[in-house]
Amino acid sequence: MRTVKEVTFDLLRRLGVTTIVGNPGSTEETFLKDFPADFKYVMALQESSVVGIADGLSQSLRKPVIVNLHTGAGVGNAMGTILTAFQNKTPLILTAGQQTRQMLLMEPLLTNIDATLLPRPWVKWSYEPARAEDVPGAFMRAYATAMQQPTGPVFLSLPLDDWDKPMPEIELFRSVASRQGPDPDRVAEFAEKINKSKNPVLIFGADIARSQAWDEGVQLAERLGAPVWSAPFAERASFPENHPLFKGTLAAAIGPLSEQLTDHDLMLVVGAPVFRYYPYVPGNFLPEGASLLQVTDDPNMSAKAAVGDSLVSDVKLFLCDFLKQVEPRQKSFSAPFRKPAAKADRNAKPLLPHAVLEVLQQSTPEEYILVEECPSIMPMRQDVFRINKPDSFYTFASGVLGWNLPAAVGLALGEQASGRNRPVIALMGDGSFQYSVQGIYTGVQHQTHVIYVVFQNWEYGILKEFAELEGTPNVPGLDLPGLDIVSLGKGYGAISKRIETLEELEASYTEALEFKGITVLAVQITTELGTLLG
Repeated sequence: MRTVKEVTFDLLRRLGVTTIVGNPGSTEETFLKDFPADFKYVMALQESSVVGIADGLSQSLRKPVIVNLHTGAGVGNAMGTILTAFQNKTPLILTAGQQTRQMLLMEPLLTNIDATLLPRPWVKWSYEPARAEDVPGAFMRAYATAMQQPTGPVFLSLPLDDWDKPMPEIELFRSVASRQGPDPDRVAEFAEKINKSKNPVLIFGADIARSQAWDEGVQLAERLGAPVWSAPFAERASFPENHPLFKGTLAAAIGPLSEQLTDHDLMLVVGAPVFRYYPYVPGNFLPEGASLLQVTDDPNMSAKAAVGDSLVSDVKLFLCDFLKQVEPRQKSFSAPFRKPAAKADRNAKPLLPHAVLEVLQQSTPEEYILVEECPSIMPMRQDVFRINKPDSFYTFASGVLGWNLPAAVGLALGEQASGRNRPVIALMGDGSFQYSVQGIYTGVQHQTHVIYVVFQNWEYGILKEFAELEGTPNVPGLDLPGLDIVSLGKGYGAISKRIETLEELEASYTEALEFKGITVLAVQITTELGTLLG
């Protein structure tokens, strides 16, 4: 008989899941000993970075990645990025070692007490096998659960003494569907409503990107001649932002969002929550007399919607059926709905973030990936860096800082594995940069091509904007003096520079694009605040 470990690794080979991202500890070494040559282990220095890297890599490869965490302590360290992976709908198989079964009753050092409860509610399934022989089957169930819609992370707690146990040969491998189709009656009902509407509007979310429905979304918009908004805080781009039908991003507050949709009688929300709000600004959820239809692959997202009628389906399958029933409209959209990008004052000192973005955009090659974790400049980024190709923009669905820096490394690893080799440009705030800074080390060690552009204004700009909106003056802890971004980057092996002029920025950014490694550019910008709602 083969061992539990042998059967498990063979199953993972057949599933095509041969990359493990982790930070190993004593309770994981029995799983990792004599590590197979046909598997790849990507090591990060802290568990938050581990999950972020795995998330970016999984999204890039469009398949699960195994995450190797250290018992309860490691899961605790990783909870912020686990929460984000759940809201990103990323199919990760999270694993954590558990103490030896013979000692669990006594709860020795490093026991993961109530192991299956710790990662909840931010995993789809959480399990500790009752027997050693159940470990391979648990991996198969974990894979199936992670891959079925809505996709997302799952968790396995694995006692360290299970791996060398012999077990009988069992056929565990099986395939599972990763899409769910729509109710045809509901599709027909939605089509009838949109055909009868006078002035419909489309609101697209990240599920369009995940289901590879970019082209179908464009076809629907052009058939209707309807404007397209991006849903608030969408973690993926879902529509070409230079298209004349694209309006921009909806405000993340009840009243302002409703006002942006004035004059429309029907909203069709495809692949997004209804809606992802941030500050509370009261108002009507929808304009008076308007109705809303939502399509999502997530029953929970459907159930918690504040307004509207919902349909649960993979959005690509829905759009393929829906397009057959939607009547084309004779509407011209030659003139763009969205205003041209504003021009910044390039002579201002300190530098304006808008001017920094213009220089970056003008120097960026046609093929790239953009990652963004700089909340205070987000509206400007959306104005200047208009995403026009699928799978080229990623950010966090959760708003929890610390995901984007390591995720950029994971996305770059995916570019290496696929052979696309697009550079990853990560726009970071100087506060955001601190949360998972250890991820730079992994990027350097694996020679990934990531350029971190850190907007350094020595403050939590987004929180100061929120304080102005909420009328909460003199909040402590919003200034960030003494941060040496350049030394932090150099400490992990990255080429790092302080940037004070646009000329320095253009030259250093061009060098970073040619370097094909990790570069950190600490760009000194104004402390002048924007407005929270854009």
